[in-house]
Amino acid sequence: MTLDATLSMRENTAVIALNGDLDAVTAPVFQNQAERAAEHRPERLVLDMRQLGYLSSAGLRQLVYTRQKMDDDVHVVLVGANEQVTQVIRLVGFEQSVTFSDDMPE
Repeated sequence: MTLDATLSMRENTAVIALNGDLDAVTAPVFQNQAERAAEHRPERLVLDMRQLGYLSSAGLRQLVYTRQKMDDDVHVVLVGANEQVTQVIRLVGFEQSVTFSDDMPE
């Protein structure tokens, strides 16, 4: 499958909407948007995962890389992750580096 990753900025928040599957083939699409987001030096990074169907280990590595690219004080919020995606993230303990949310933060 493919991945659409769209970056938008709201004040000091970078929002990346993900639609499709995040895997080895599509990770560069997400990486590009994450690097663009980091250039804005946001206070918060929101990953809108409501339309993300699948997260592979390569996709998870990209999430970890993205967390590392952001300043240490950037709050990363994962919105609407499905059960499968949530399980992958929790399996490796990455949930300690992010916040899960059902709704888009204000």
